[in-house]
Amino acid sequence: MRHLTALLLLSTVAAPVAAQDTTPAISPAAMRAHVEFLADDLLEGRDAGTRGYDIAARYVASRFDALGLKPGTPGGWYQTVRFQSARIDPAKPAAITIGGSRFDNGGDVAMAPDGRFPDQQVDGGAVFVGYGLDAPKQGYRDYRGLDLKGKFAVMLGGMPEGLPSELAASLSAERTRVAMAKGAIGVLTIPTPAMLKRFPWARAKASVGNARQRVVEPNGQPNLPAPGIRASGYVTGAALDALFAGSGATPAQVFAAIAKPGGKVRGRALKPSVSFTASNLVTTSQSPNVIGVLPGNDPALGKEYVLLTAHLDHDGIDPSAKGDDKIMNGAMDNAAGVATMLEAARAFVNSGTRPKRSVMFVALTSEEDGLLGSDYLARHPVVPAGGKVVADVNLDMPVLLYKLDDVVAFGAEHSTVGEAAARAAAKVGLTLSPDFMPEENVFVRSDHYSFVKQGVPSVMLATGVKNGGDRIFKDFLAKTYHTPADQPSLPFDWESAAKFAAVNYEIARDLADAPQAPRWYVGSPFGEQFAKDQPKAPRPGAK
Repeated sequence: MRHLTALLLLSTVAAPVAAQDTTPAISPAAMRAHVEFLADDLLEGRDAGTRGYDIAARYVASRFDALGLKPGTPGGWYQTVRFQSARIDPAKPAAITIGGSRFDNGGDVAMAPDGRFPDQQVDGGAVFVGYGLDAPKQGYRDYRGLDLKGKFAVMLGGMPEGLPSELAASLSAERTRVAMAKGAIGVLTIPTPAMLKRFPWARAKASVGNARQRVVEPNGQPNLPAPGIRASGYVTGAALDALFAGSGATPAQVFAAIAKPGGKVRGRALKPSVSFTASNLVTTSQSPNVIGVLPGNDPALGKEYVLLTAHLDHDGIDPSAKGDDKIMNGAMDNAAGVATMLEAARAFVNSGTRPKRSVMFVALTSEEDGLLGSDYLARHPVVPAGGKVVADVNLDMPVLLYKLDDVVAFGAEHSTVGEAAARAAAKVGLTLSPDFMPEENVFVRSDHYSFVKQGVPSVMLATGVKNGGDRIFKDFLAKTYHTPADQPSLPFDWESAAKFAAVNYEIARDLADAPQAPRWYVGSPFGEQFAKDQPKAPRPGAK
């Protein structure tokens, strides 16, 4: 494994990538230097709230300063985010009791911690609500005729077959809020056979001691997606059988129904009462987003901000990792994304021409804990009065292991940001390929989605499918992703890394100089859900 070297003086010491005349040169050596520093052992995996992350944050701030960017907040380069971390106390009993039968945490139930309740006791009836969807346009009215007030909503995990993957992921992300709106006080999720093939129950049981992190708002309260939900967990096996006892249906019958094409299940009241009992241990911490701004030169458009974001954190040290190496260096995930963002910022400065809109460069904290740093920034934007964030281009885990001839912009089909991505790719000699792994629901799994939820058109750029890229990317996900093997000794293609930075510069430049701010397309489920009142653009080719 590589060790820290004197990498702070990042001059262009190697031949730059050839690009169109208007694209400033990007240095492969500079890309390598950033990654080698940020993914070095001495930073111990850059876990948010640790000294290693703080060193990485200082490094990024020093690069912003050297480039002549403006600090992104009135107090400097850092937007401090406070966190509350909760885990279930292993020294005290934690169990879900169903109709008089007790099921201990880590057996046939997996209980989620909640830092609001040192001693958590939630009691109520239970109602099976199918997938827990309230989506009439898609034909799902799972709560129709059911009384959830003061009860646990018992819902199937995953999503029905046949829904477009991104729509399914968006609806899934809102289910807890929907349950709360219907009156539920708790949510119990049923892992379906399809889920268990991908995520065996043994993994759920192994996670019961893990902490759940929440953002602490300026008022001192944790930010919760559904504050009325006071208990949540997963149930399977004998616990699931106990829930359905006497209901007129068995879990096996439910699973058989949803396995059929177009199969649906009917919600119903369940007979047993539910009692959720746990004790929670709470700690607090803080970690910064690092923000630099290149002010726009247009008096009107300069108040609009294009964001180029990349998460800086990774998973720290994992004592349970196999082998002697326990450090999760996160070279691809996401030192490579931060390096891309830093070199795109350098390209803006080296171009000698300020953009019309302001461009904000952000190294985000706590992505690995649930997109928390980006969620905080999206809800607390650091723009002046009258300013507005109009687009986010997010950089998360480019797999820089092969010759780059194309890129993928996850979410390109939902807004005019995708058109900018296509133009930018062509400008540096690349093509834009469609999502090659829709089953992964990438568009709702990284930091750009925090901005999407605030109505901001966004994409996430990734390396493409040509030259075996789809196979190499998926192989990386299967074997290297979130393991100590994700380190700088991987066979990076640094020329392609520089080209990837160049295309991201061009996307941000296109968005910053366009006469009109990006718009969601007519019919985009994300535009309809999160930007209902914003003007929309016709989808290319639509009549």
